[in-house]
Amino acid sequence: MTVFADQKHVSLGTALAEAAEQPHDWIGFGRLDLGRLYLVLANDRADFQRVSRGRLPGWGAGATFAGGRMVIIRLDGGDPYQTLRHELAHVVLHQRVSVRVPLWFDEGYAVVAAQEYGRFAALRLNLAVATGKVPELRALDGALRGSADDAEAAYALAGSAVAELARRCPNGDIRALLARLEQGVSFDAAVAAATGYTLDRFEEVWLRSVRQHYNWFVWLATGGTWLIITLVLAWAAASRRRREAPRRAALDEGWPQPPEDDETITIQGVGPPSS
Repeated sequence: MTVFADQKHVSLGTALAEAAEQPHDWIGFGRLDLGRLYLVLANDRADFQRVSRGRLPGWGAGATFAGGRMVIIRLDGGDPYQTLRHELAHVVLHQRVSVRVPLWFDEGYAVVAAQEYGRFAALRLNLAVATGKVPELRALDGALRGSADDAEAAYALAGSAVAELARRCPNGDIRALLARLEQGVSFDAAVAAATGYTLDRFEEVWLRSVRQHYNWFVWLATGGTWLIITLVLAWAAASRRRREAPRRAALDEGWPQPPEDDETITIQGVGPPSS
């Protein structure tokens, strides 16, 4: 493991490298040693875009260039250890699978393998998903490289698609699908062989599952109700201010001027009168 970092981040870089060097159990592949890697720590967004040569969205927290075996971690982009595990999952997938896979599967596998359950929790409160506006799998690829808001939901949706693929494999184990990909079977053919569904049919099953798990009821039960209450209260407060504006303006007319700085100001206390 070779680390590139500013002097002030050498200790963190060393700790991340030690974590990456340890063999881990990866979903569908088992325990693996990833071999030689280059780890680059980017201080901020500007650093991240410079190191990635502008090929990735600036909101990203990490990036993997599998061909060069290089992982970039943006230090102001959240928990660096969580980001590292996500990026290492990409390394694992590309190390073991040589056939082309869709971007949604690549990112979805990393979400599931890195156990990024917080993304699924956020998905429950995504209003667009709750109203049934779930993009098709092909559209997910564009959303994953779109705006930060679109990408956050897209990552969670990609993870849910991979989790659904695993559920449709024998014994709920995605190993059956990954084994075929390792053998060089095309992605569409591997999905059909492992799940019994064509990719189009699987997409229908996945969309139905998402709409069942992330609907209006779930949105309201997991926090949407409080958002509605907050909006209603804000609207009521604004309406009251508008109604009272003429009366406040009338009261302001002829209101006594405040005392000069050298005058003594007394404030009547609250409580029983003094004896």
